Amino acid sequence: MTTIIQTAGATAPGPEAPPARRAHGLLQNRWVRFAVRRGGRLLLSLWVLVTAAFLMIHLVPGDPIRAALGPTATPELIEQTRRNLGLDAPLWEQYLRFLAGIFTGELGTSIQFRLPVADVIGDRLPATLALGVAGFVAAVLIAIPVGALIAVATRRGRRRGLELGFASSSVVLGTIPDFLLGVALVWIFGVTLRLFPVAGAGGPDSYVLPVLALAVGPAAILSRIVRVELLAALEADYVRTARSKRLTHARVVLRHALPNAVTASLTLGGLLLGSMVAGTVLVENVFAWPGIGSTVAGSILGKDYQLVQGIVLVYGVGVLLANTIVDVILAILDPRSTILDETGGGR
Repeated sequence: MTTIIQTAGATAPGPEAPPARRAHGLLQNRWVRFAVRRGGRLLLSLWVLVTAAFLMIHLVPGDPIRAALGPTATPELIEQTRRNLGLDAPLWEQYLRFLAGIFTGELGTSIQFRLPVADVIGDRLPATLALGVAGFVAAVLIAIPVGALIAVATRRGRRRGLELGFASSSVVLGTIPDFLLGVALVWIFGVTLRLFPVAGAGGPDSYVLPVLALAVGPAAILSRIVRVELLAALEADYVRTARSKRLTHARVVLRHALPNAVTASLTLGGLLLGSMVAGTVLVENVFAWPGIGSTVAGSILGKDYQLVQGIVLVYGVGVLLANTIVDVILAILDPRSTILDETGGGR
């Protein structure tokens, strides 16, 4: 009888852990902490961005409605337009309406186009996304092989002339403004050689010049980082271990050293992606690209502040999401990285 009682007591299920203890145990998981930390930081950044975009229209000197309608507009028309746009309500009510409109897609009405802001942005956003993604992919595809080849060729002080030429040219290309490079490309390949179209988004050839204008600078900067990281990886212990196994030089570089160098370089790539998103504004205006970048310039000149407000919001959200996605990719590619365990404020 005693044995039966003890056996029953040993197999009987214990009491369930309290919810607080289970939640505490869940937060011990690195990935859960990473998701909570990144999600909280993203939400806070989005709130700051939304608030700044809302206040922008109210901090502009003067009356944006009067400026948009022109000096000949009557006071009655100005007041009616202000009521139609909801700008006669108290500031807190406008703010709450703006927050609600973000979730419903109601970002106001464009004075310039006489259309909802969401419709204007939606018509032009695909062209901007196509240009930005193509520019980022081109920058990565240029930077990784160029940086890797230069690293292998100049390792341990070899070919000093090549190293000096690469360093000088990458600095020059990395500091040229996008719009200036775009103008140069238009003059050389569009006007002089007549190889590519210089305006509009048509066939695949129309992407060549704007994508190059957007990608060359970031590719030059990123290739330098790839070279430095690959040189460091080639001197690491695990690479020496791989060489001791009599692996070929190409296999050591491509399978062991380069993946680690590229993973480290992706951090900078995320920051460059944010700058490339902003760079589309100038590039689109140079090439008359039918995206939101060229639209924002006209809306600023036309005092269409609600449209500017919506476009700034879209660009800001794009930059924040791009940086968050890069952080997630880095954590997946290298779970041992400090990204999963960092506790402080971001990159």
